Amino acid sequence: MGMSMNKPLVVALMGPTASGKTAAALEIARHIPSEIISVDSALVYRGMDIGTAKPTAEERATVPHHLIDILDPAESYSAMQFRSDALHLIEEILARGKLPLLVGGTMLYFKALNDGLDDLPPADPNLRAQLDSEAARHGVPAMHARLAELDPETAARLKPNDSQRIQRALEIYMLTGQPMSQLLARAPKIELPFTLLPLSLEPSDRSILHARIAARFDAMLKQPSGLLDEVATLRARGDLHLGLPSMRCVGYRQAWEYLDGAYDLASLREKGIAATRQLAKRQITWLRSMPERVMIDCIDPRAAAVVLEKVRTQAGSL
Repeated sequence: MGMSMNKPLVVALMGPTASGKTAAALEIARHIPSEIISVDSALVYRGMDIGTAKPTAEERATVPHHLIDILDPAESYSAMQFRSDALHLIEEILARGKLPLLVGGTMLYFKALNDGLDDLPPADPNLRAQLDSEAARHGVPAMHARLAELDPETAARLKPNDSQRIQRALEIYMLTGQPMSQLLARAPKIELPFTLLPLSLEPSDRSILHARIAARFDAMLKQPSGLLDEVATLRARGDLHLGLPSMRCVGYRQAWEYLDGAYDLASLREKGIAATRQLAKRQITWLRSMPERVMIDCIDPRAAAVVLEKVRTQAGSL
């Protein structure tokens, strides 16, 4: 994400769930003419408003939002589709003389935009089954040793017990006859036509983020026509099921199972909050793997103002 003098600025506002991304984005938009591109694999779905904490109609009226409510919950959306939609929107927003604000917590989408996606072959179910049975027979360390012979570079960066990645690397070798490290090295590094400022809202104290997550989930359950009503309406359509990406979204799966009679309300609350905390943990792990990000403490009451300040400084230096 090198800063370049003649490229327009695009802001990426990232962070775990409940870190205040929407509020910070609206604060920027109040001071700098902007349009928001949602980077969220749940907000793309229509009819899923409460459990996704979708920006309200009022919030969306104050600044244009994109990539929200673009799909029916029966459909699915990929990181590749996101990349092409986002690049197209960024170009249009810049042409309108506004600041594109990429806001969300779906880290795979940010990665796809910034790095592109590799052309590695898709998984092969038969080969995957064969590798699974070999791993069961010989153990994962033996698979790692085999990978070390075929693709020492990939083997060196994988833990000897990381069965999923070891099998994926072996699968790629068997499908292409080439080491994964070689295929990745050949992938062209994409030069983006803009400067991306990566701002990350992260908690200095996880327990405060956890308390926010719990309060937000409780509010989703308690509000009139809340999460359970929303999921009941989706279930009543008859064409949705738990295998769909939309119904696998945090909160939705748990509400669906509760409506199936799988557990009581207290367990729904506990499972929903636990799943949201897991999501936040994964998001923070992704963020930590991005050394170039500019961190802002999301627990600081001035977080939104600090974000605006960083954007102004960067915009001024371009």
